[in-house]
Amino acid sequence: MGTHDVPESVRALSALSRIDYVDHFTLFTDAVDAGDATPEQWARAMFGDVPDAGEWLIWRGLLGLRLSRGRSPDTVAGWRITGRGEDWIRLEAGSSFLTGNLVVQATHGRVSLTTFLRYDSLLGHGVWPPLSAVHRRLVPGVLRGAAAKMHGRRPRP
Repeated sequence: MGTHDVPESVRALSALSRIDYVDHFTLFTDAVDAGDATPEQWARAMFGDVPDAGEWLIWRGLLGLRLSRGRSPDTVAGWRITGRGEDWIRLEAGSSFLTGNLVVQATHGRVSLTTFLRYDSLLGHGVWPPLSAVHRRLVPGVLRGAAAKMHGRRPRP
């Protein structure tokens, strides 16, 4: 797992008109090969149906993202589902200063989470860079936790 160059085929899954920030993390797992794990199931294993307190603090409190409330087949943790394919799903949320896509891909023995951001004002340029370091530390644990859920185990810290 880690941040590395994002292939053009992955970049093409973003719906943003411009990409100012992107990172891409991949976890190799046998849960995908079982054929039971759709990208939406992986997204829900990562983030749940509604944001937890920590997600709410970061997404709504720090980033000001406008998230849907309550459970819905059209959202994952308050993020709107704005696109999907056989092996991917795209979530979107925005605030007054940035818009984000989270793309979850599940295929060929791996699951990936790609974060795309567009800064919609100067505030986005100032807020996200320091938070991105925290984000990059959290994402590997999010992937491992989702894999543990998909395998029916308790997540490792």
